[in-house]
Amino acid sequence: MKIVVRVGGSVVASPPNPVLIGKYADMLKDLKKQGHEVVAVVGGGALARDFIEIAGELGLDEANRDWTAIHVSRLFAQLFVMRLGDAGCGTVPISLDEADACLKRGRVVVMGGLKPGMTTDAVAAMIGEKINADLLVKASNVDGIFTKDPKKYSDAKKIDELKFEDLSRLFEENRHKAGIHQILDPEAVKILRKGRVKMVVVNGFKPENVLLAVKGGKVGTTIY
Repeated sequence: MKIVVRVGGSVVASPPNPVLIGKYADMLKDLKKQGHEVVAVVGGGALARDFIEIAGELGLDEANRDWTAIHVSRLFAQLFVMRLGDAGCGTVPISLDEADACLKRGRVVVMGGLKPGMTTDAVAAMIGEKINADLLVKASNVDGIFTKDPKKYSDAKKIDELKFEDLSRLFEENRHKAGIHQILDPEAVKILRKGRVKMVVVNGFKPENVLLAVKGGKVGTTIY
């Protein structure tokens, strides 16, 4: 299968978690050994949002605030690349074409952000569309998609299966802005919905959940 793994910055970067980063890098190599073609997209988490805030205090516009977050995400992606060694691309691709070329060389691809105006969710959706991915797994800091924000509402209930068309009613934000922080970027959903790329949202603090999703097991929330 062609698999995109979206590793949330809330999981590996808030605060930076070298143990978990190592486990994810090893898991990506294992997926490759199992015969899958693998692309990972890593977020910048709380550190990226800190830099967005700093950039705002410096009076920088939204595009430049976005760029600070992009560079942070690429820094975390570079840690993955270095841990992957020969199994990886050697560098972090900064375009979809670069990522596709690396994948075609038989390497595990790890990306961060690409350009202002989109989150790493959108990057994951775009590379998924580019390579005609069979599955996108998002490793998040919650167990899946809920009826409400489970961190704010005790009566929130997890949804096991959901259609892309039904996602918008669960969003707090319906457009991109620097530092947007919700379970899925609305722009990413538009891309995935158009390409009908199956997606599973899992709790990323347990990397084995990603493997379970790849195997088709019951975990997290499946969106189709």
